[in-house]
Amino acid sequence: MTSEALSLAGFNDLPATTAEEALLACCSAPRWARVIAGARPYASTESLLEVADAASAALDDAEIAEALAGHPRIGDSPTSAASAREQSGVAGAEVRSALAEGNRAYEAKFGHIYLVCAAGRSGEELLAVLRARLDNDSSTERQVMRAELAKINRLRLAGLVAP
Repeated sequence: MTSEALSLAGFNDLPATTAEEALLACCSAPRWARVIAGARPYASTESLLEVADAASAALDDAEIAEALAGHPRIGDSPTSAASAREQSGVAGAEVRSALAEGNRAYEAKFGHIYLVCAAGRSGEELLAVLRARLDNDSSTERQVMRAELAKINRLRLAGLVAP
């Protein structure tokens, strides 16, 4: 699958397996990709994003783990072009070191990676958000993490079907 954006019509016309492959680059939870690919054709990008939001909200714990597996830790070397773009504001050895320390504390407390929509944010801002979220209880943090996942999915999906 090409990393170039498709038109919405082009996305609607993809074979199912190709559409799912493209969607897995947005979110690595296979059922999320199947649901979105299976609901085509979409009349508008907004209708596509609405289905994506519903699919994100319906992910169970195992599927959330699959989705999280597709994301590098904030401050680590990005694993995809999308992650590299999203984390482009993370710079400097001191910030990366503090993020690595924060990531370890976060994972020890919550049992999964710190996930945040990093697009347009500096490393310092992402570090401040991480530190603030360490004060959350597990239930609150699970809700915050799921909301951040949905934001990332929307951002990547909108980029996939850019006009």
